[in-house]
Amino acid sequence: MSGSPLHLFEGYGIELEYMIVDARTLDVRAICDRAIAAELGEIASDVERGEIAWSNELALHVIELKTNGPAASLEGLEGLFHRELRHIDGLLAPLGARLLGGAMHPWMDPDREMVLWQHDYSPVYEAFNRIFDCRGHGWANLQSMHINLPFANDEEFGRLHAAIRLVLPLLPALAASSPVFGGQATGTLDNRLEVYRTNARRIPRVAGSVVPEPVFTKASYEQEILQPLYRDIAPHDPDGVLQDEWLNARGAIARFDRDAIEIRVIDVQECPRADLAIAALCVHAVRELCEERAASFASQRRFDTERLAAQFRRVVVEGERAQISDPDYLAALGLPPGSATTAGEVWRAIAERAGLLDLAPSHAWQEPLRTILDEGPLARRLLRALDGRCDRASLQRVWQQLAECLRENRPFHGPR
Repeated sequence: MSGSPLHLFEGYGIELEYMIVDARTLDVRAICDRAIAAELGEIASDVERGEIAWSNELALHVIELKTNGPAASLEGLEGLFHRELRHIDGLLAPLGARLLGGAMHPWMDPDREMVLWQHDYSPVYEAFNRIFDCRGHGWANLQSMHINLPFANDEEFGRLHAAIRLVLPLLPALAASSPVFGGQATGTLDNRLEVYRTNARRIPRVAGSVVPEPVFTKASYEQEILQPLYRDIAPHDPDGVLQDEWLNARGAIARFDRDAIEIRVIDVQECPRADLAIAALCVHAVRELCEERAASFASQRRFDTERLAAQFRRVVVEGERAQISDPDYLAALGLPPGSATTAGEVWRAIAERAGLLDLAPSHAWQEPLRTILDEGPLARRLLRALDGRCDRASLQRVWQQLAECLRENRPFHGPR
């Protein structure tokens, strides 16, 4: 977030990452630099086109679209993102390529196909590659949505961080879109998060438990999270290239450089309508907690990291079917604590309270939200469409349908 600090929920930053793939075979194509050059006439890290900007990522087959500064509302952003996706697709078409949604490419071989961005900012990527070896799915093959939420002061930071810590373990139940990688359905719905949480295991403090520690002031965050992280990386990073707060790979990270917390555990979906529908529901859940509608700030602070991380790991594997039985956790989310329920039913209750299921049928978020809550997250729908077959022809058939969803900005249903 730029300019004067915004107060809670006065602005939203959305970032969406997409794969660049061959238009015919859907194999990954490492040509992000060529797409940017086709737009600007030269290779650069950023393209600004009004309210939406593009940028490169670590892997050359990935391009990121983002709000060009904080947006005052989430309403209408899906159309802006879709406009830019169509524009980029137009640049890629002469190169025989197109964009593809979903959080992991289902048959990419990162040992063979990973290509790092080699232009400006490359020293950072080269440092990551030297320390962690980015030729793996946890670095080379994962696309996400990031939601940036602002805070104006320390008190707002504490409330926002406490709320996000409680919502984070449930997010894969809405957003899991990575049931297949390496040509295999693993039995885990959110494989992106499974590989993400272990991709920096050489220095475990980089990602921690993904759920961040219970710290609620800038000073304690610096002392308990960032400074120990910088100390751990220092022997491997003698030039200090990575000594910055973006080194932190927890599922939500403080960005004090822009007075925001960035939520990072949401898989990118099949189309921007679905991404923004999920963002709207996520933001409502966070807002309920910040406003202490069911649980005081003091009680929210008492949830320890491992308690939340254990729930997160279950939801990563089982998605919306994961059981939620912790009575204190259910009570904090405004649900009756007396009986166990599923992560999907928790989200349905939050969506109903938010009135998001009462939107007009023509509203951009209505069909995606109902699809997710009725049919399961995208990962569940992809598996249903595959019907137990993960041969290349079956994967290509289903992911071609996924590519068309991105082109047309519509939810993926598959067989019912």
